Amino acid sequence: MRVDEVRAMTDDRLREEIAGAEKGMFNLRFQNATKQLADSSALGKTRKNIARMKTVQRERELAQPGR
Repeated sequence: MRVDEVRAMTDDRLREEIAGAEKGMFNLRFQNATKQLADSSALGKTRKNIARMKTVQRERELAQPGR
């Protein structure tokens, strides 16, 4: 997911995407531990995707007045 796609999301949608990605990351780690993960690069891609979404979420928090 690209940054411009993440920035186009609403706050609620962004929270849902982060939660879904974190659940997906858990499943990927579990598959990796049991040697069932076919694409090991999916771990890094998912981790970076989560970081990208959390960065945009934090930018929005800091941009709110009164913070």
